[in-house]
Amino acid sequence: MQRLSIDAIVSKIEAEQVFHAVAEDYSFTLKIDKYVPYVCGAVHDGHQFRKELWDNCLHSEYDRWYEEDPQTKNMVISHPILIAGCDSRFEYDLNRDPENAVFDTAWGKQLWEKPLSESAKQKSLQKHTAFYKVVDALMSKLESKFGVCVVYDMHSYNWKRWDREVPTWNLGTSNIDNDRFGDIIESWREMLLSIELPHNIIQTALINDTFQGNGYFLKFITKNFKNTLVLATEIAKVYCDEYKQINYPEVVSAVEQQLQVLIPKHADEFYKRFKN
Repeated sequence: MQRLSIDAIVSKIEAEQVFHAVAEDYSFTLKIDKYVPYVCGAVHDGHQFRKELWDNCLHSEYDRWYEEDPQTKNMVISHPILIAGCDSRFEYDLNRDPENAVFDTAWGKQLWEKPLSESAKQKSLQKHTAFYKVVDALMSKLESKFGVCVVYDMHSYNWKRWDREVPTWNLGTSNIDNDRFGDIIESWREMLLSIELPHNIIQTALINDTFQGNGYFLKFITKNFKNTLVLATEIAKVYCDEYKQINYPEVVSAVEQQLQVLIPKHADEFYKRFKN
């Protein structure tokens, strides 16, 4: 892996080079082993939190972990193109638009003891801007090369906080073209339903049950790339203990191994159907 500037990353993409990189400021990683018409993303995987913000933050390290999406990068680690955030969404949220990416409150609780200075906010927002400059370059390259592309936008959610039964997998589709892509969305839902997990974890997969796919990552790509489908794919945090902050590696591994097969299979189905 190389540590590269944003301009260097963009240049490598435009030149269609394969590489593994971390951004110069360590805010995100991008791996391109091969140029293919699908991308995996894990924008909420990150847990880093800028040290200058520590003493002013009213949320604990556990509070931040609880609302992040740990292990989502590892679930898609084997795929040829993978972009993932390294920083916590509590510093800036890559899945929110720039105007709302730096929180004042988070999940009903004040985030900062003293309001952030404008310079502190801008430092975070510069990283948000840089990430989307790379996303734009990447999607431009893939759409120009293949004509179409599909993005697996991986997230997780805290299922125990709900007071009703919720699905193991949720697809958020309210901001994508369901008339055009409805069949391929349903195909992805059925593939997720087929995943087998340890410990007799019951598998369900629903559409727009817990979340509707309102994230900025999806909206940014969908708005700017008319032939790219973004599948906002949420797994309930059955792969960890939400309250004890313990990950279950055997569950993460089971998901990863099955997605090794299912994602390329689904991406190939998508490409064959929509490339023309």
